[in-house]
Amino acid sequence: MNLSLFKRFLPLILIAMVVVLFMALDLGRFTSFESLKEHREALNGWVSMHPLLAPLAYMLFYIVIVAFSLPGGAVMTIGGGFLFGAFLGGIYAVAGATIGATALFLVAKTSIGDFLMSKAGPGINRLQAGFSDNAMSYMFVLRLVPIFPFFLVNLAPAFLGVSLRVYLIATFFGIMPATFVYALAGSGLGSVFDQGGEFSIQSILTPEMMAALVGLALLSLIPVAYKKFRKNRVATDGEGA
Repeated sequence: MNLSLFKRFLPLILIAMVVVLFMALDLGRFTSFESLKEHREALNGWVSMHPLLAPLAYMLFYIVIVAFSLPGGAVMTIGGGFLFGAFLGGIYAVAGATIGATALFLVAKTSIGDFLMSKAGPGINRLQAGFSDNAMSYMFVLRLVPIFPFFLVNLAPAFLGVSLRVYLIATFFGIMPATFVYALAGSGLGSVFDQGGEFSIQSILTPEMMAALVGLALLSLIPVAYKKFRKNRVATDGEGA
């Protein structure tokens, strides 16, 4: 690997090293429901004592989690609701996740995104063109429906020519519904702990909730459907003439 290529891949290499170190040291134990339950009194006390610093620390931690594609994002969101309440916890989580995702997007786009596109064949160029034509709608679909891994949705647009503006808007607003659902669940986590009950992410994403998110995603595709309908209408009118 030549020096210029190494410099391009260096940011992603560093991210991969952080992920490996995170796994090797089992740091994921600090972003778990068990850890939240074990340290709940200390965390709640610290939040009460530092009303300004605590949200900043939470958002910074969330930014690091997302920017380095570390596991624990869902627990962080639920933990935000647990520590700050459903509304503020949701706001802080959306802000942290958006900033972290945007940082990862910019790293991927500026380091290897353009390089990979220059080496790609006509197939990926057609995919990029199709995605770019309806980038906002497609990004909303990817953000609204939590089917694909979050880190993958953060990276893929960097290789498909999505602009920073579209990425930022779709990420900020697209993750809001699921984020506030998670934060709302987190706001009631204390009572679950008090009753000795078990808590899982699967209990949040019920079929009804998934149906609602899918419904929002379908609404975001209306501009795409209208654009295709109008294009076909124009083509039909042209043939009729």
